Amino acid sequence: MKIAVSVPDDVYEKAEQLARQMKRSRSEVYSQALAEYVARHVPDRVTEAMDQALAEIGEPADNFLRAASRRVLRRGDW
Repeated sequence: MKIAVSVPDDVYEKAEQLARQMKRSRSEVYSQALAEYVARHVPDRVTEAMDQALAEIGEPADNFLRAASRRVLRRGDW
């Protein structure tokens, strides 16, 4: 999907430099950055993945662990 966004000049320049260094397109750099940002701000997905992994190995979900994990994820600077 194509979108138009405005970014500060310094961020644009740094992104351009990074794209050149990584030999990636500008779209790839912005898309990856946005994907990482979204992933950091959706801690429930991490919890769901942990619960699924526990289910697959036969360990029951631990409500205390779930709540503690959410608190840690919210405070963490990823």
